[in-house]
Amino acid sequence: MKDLFSKCSSGTSARARQAIADGWYPYFKAIQSGADTEVTINGEKKIMIGSNNYLGLTQDERVKKASKDAIDKYGSGCTGSRFLNGTLSLHEELEEKLAEFMQSEAALLFSTGFQTNQGTISTIVGRNDLVVGDNENHASIVDGTRLAFGKALKYRHNDMADLDKVLTSNNNNGGGVLIVSDGVFSMGGDIVNLPELIKTAKKHNARVMIDDAHSIGVLGANGRGTAEHFGLEKDVDLVMGTFSKSFASIGGFISGKEYVIHHIKHNSRALIFSASPPPAAVATVLKCLEIMQKEPERREKLWSNYKKMKEGFTQLGFNTGKSQTPIIPIIIGDDEKTFGFWKLLYENGVFVNPVISPAVPPGMALLRTSYMATHKEEELDKVLDIFAKLGKKFGVI
Repeated sequence: MKDLFSKCSSGTSARARQAIADGWYPYFKAIQSGADTEVTINGEKKIMIGSNNYLGLTQDERVKKASKDAIDKYGSGCTGSRFLNGTLSLHEELEEKLAEFMQSEAALLFSTGFQTNQGTISTIVGRNDLVVGDNENHASIVDGTRLAFGKALKYRHNDMADLDKVLTSNNNNGGGVLIVSDGVFSMGGDIVNLPELIKTAKKHNARVMIDDAHSIGVLGANGRGTAEHFGLEKDVDLVMGTFSKSFASIGGFISGKEYVIHHIKHNSRALIFSASPPPAAVATVLKCLEIMQKEPERREKLWSNYKKMKEGFTQLGFNTGKSQTPIIPIIIGDDEKTFGFWKLLYENGVFVNPVISPAVPPGMALLRTSYMATHKEEELDKVLDIFAKLGKKFGVI
């Protein structure tokens, strides 16, 4: 019989070990400072353009105080699941305020954003149902569809004609249909074509779930995400959000009709069998939600920074794909060239994320850059100068 662990010394693991030995391994970099526009790694300062801290609230003194106050009142953790002993008044307060903010009937907290997608999709989609997702959806959506008992299919990225074709060919089991898509796609920074998706959903009597992990706090006049951005909030059945981005914490939520949220609350294994979010994390989100609503200028500054960087990269000649949001990919194509570019950026004081297949299609390796409302002009100017110098060196521009 083959040794179960034999795979652990080959494939991706072997490649990672070789990268570590060769000095260009880009992952699991231990940051020695708080999440901010500048971070410290191995005692060296780096400009951070690889974070999802869109509104820059992780270092806000009001947010940190709220977190500390929650520990003083509730302690460090809940030591149980929401279903049993792990529900605090703090959790219920946040659920009520999120439902109000999202203009939905109810909201439900999960311990992570990954669990929110996984736990929602696997609970909603039953044996005779069909779940259809964008080919570039987040891994948590993919895993949620794998755990669901229903049939799971994909359609070409943001291609609503292909979605229509998939639904026409497969909607014959007599069950329900759920279409799931990212609102903002986490690697490309493009936005789902929600108007056409909604039209297609109505044609096939399908329900719609949007993962707004990278949209809430970013898109919409009030920061409510993709549906608000398009004026289609009444047409989206479920909206998922995370707390690890604009909300500067960890966790996630799903919002929608009360009877649907009630069903998820009493049937989702990811919720029932996971420890509940700790008090400090929940209090952080509450304070961030308050600031987000009171200070729209943060979102305005975020978009100003995006515009500066998008125009700057485009003028330099970089391929930024179809980015429409503060996620701006710099598409290199070749894996080795991407890692080489990353290494020199890192050595020159810029932290970005190199992304290769399977996170992106083969031959589309990229440097994922993302921006915060709190980035300073001089930081962004320095980043553009360094990219210009290295882009020419690598023959990318």
